[in-house]
Amino acid sequence: MPYAPATADDLRHMLATIGVDAVDDLFADIPPDLRIGRELDLPLGIPEPELLARARAFADETIDLSRAISFLGVGSYDHYVPAAVRAVVSRSEFATAYTPYQPELSQGTLQTIFEFQSSIAALAGLPVSNASLYDGATAVAEATYLAEQTTGRSELVVLGTVAPQVRAVLHTYAGAYGMTMHVVDHDPETGLVDPAKVAAVLGDDTAAVVVQQPNAFGLLEDAPRLVADADAAGAVPVVSADPLSLGVLEAPGAYGAGVVVGDGQPLGLAPTAGGPTFGFMAAQQQFLRRMPGRIVGETVDSDGTRGYVLTLQTREQHIRREKATSNICTNQALCALAGLVYLSWLGPQGIRELGATQFERAAATRARLLDVPGVTAGPGGSGAPVFREFLVELPVDAAKVVERTAQDGVLAGWPAAAGWSTLGNGALLVAATEQRSDDDIERLASTLERAIAEEGR
Repeated sequence: MPYAPATADDLRHMLATIGVDAVDDLFADIPPDLRIGRELDLPLGIPEPELLARARAFADETIDLSRAISFLGVGSYDHYVPAAVRAVVSRSEFATAYTPYQPELSQGTLQTIFEFQSSIAALAGLPVSNASLYDGATAVAEATYLAEQTTGRSELVVLGTVAPQVRAVLHTYAGAYGMTMHVVDHDPETGLVDPAKVAAVLGDDTAAVVVQQPNAFGLLEDAPRLVADADAAGAVPVVSADPLSLGVLEAPGAYGAGVVVGDGQPLGLAPTAGGPTFGFMAAQQQFLRRMPGRIVGETVDSDGTRGYVLTLQTREQHIRREKATSNICTNQALCALAGLVYLSWLGPQGIRELGATQFERAAATRARLLDVPGVTAGPGGSGAPVFREFLVELPVDAAKVVERTAQDGVLAGWPAAAGWSTLGNGALLVAATEQRSDDDIERLASTLERAIAEEGR
């Protein structure tokens, strides 16, 4: 039986085989003052039925998406995950695979990574892509480190409309690498960052300019101008792109982005409390040898048969430490495979249609919420195009309203004041995917109206 403990006879046999008298002998090299010296304070085991009952009780205390309607976003979204994704990633040859060090034994995994890289490069409009990174936030941070290493400069210019968790990770990385980070705030009326303000802070020490497109409010920045200004200043333009938006928006590589990164969660991965997910990165050819992680290449063997190999590995485990460009330790291959299956399932036409649906659902949800008494449009107003996500202003504390709506099985959004000090407590960031029907939107509006009324008493 899986996970059954060893019997007393099993234990005696194992100890005799390795030549020790007791389990404690295995820890003889650990100094006594580092040992606890007592039994662990753990409860006794319980029968399996009781354990399952407790687990169900814990699960019942948690709101999951089978029992609630989610309008949450901020980087993790409730998209439909087709059955094909789970069917492929559950196969043992993928689910149990690890790093493909031996290409002769890992052709399937290597091929999926190669095809993943090809898909990401095509979406980003750039010639090269690497095996996946941890998530979107660390992908952005790795791109800025690449820029620092390439340019020899030490300042980051980051748009204030970049998602708060990404800005937090960037701040951590910047401190570790001795870089300074300059955040340019958004205009409270438009919800966008003025390109002129960004251009004004660019200097001879600017290594990278980080733009999120669409931005964290679902609005469209003037990314081509921002990228052009960064490039003119000798900085690396880094665009953090939503992968589903690339079916309808121009590929960042087409307007000059040096590095394109993002989070793959929308591509066939359920929110699952925020992870796991994967990050992606594509870049111009000049950055090929400084890209983090690994790059899988296509080749032929001595018989002329097509095959796949790890072409570049930049981690210090594989090369001299001083030549390493990253310590990314995994390529999140199983999650990336889910993304590849999802993109293959959608196809070019499907990703265009789904991208357009994100604009339509967000606009429809915003229009209905603006009919709720006391709700007003956030930055950008009521007419600006929004991709999946948008801000509204509530007449009461958004955090308290969100708590009330959750009790009715509606996850109404995210209180945005937690991510931007420039926003008031009434700011609510709402995300509407293709999963949200007209009935769902109506339920959100009625539940929100009731919660606002109750909170306003």
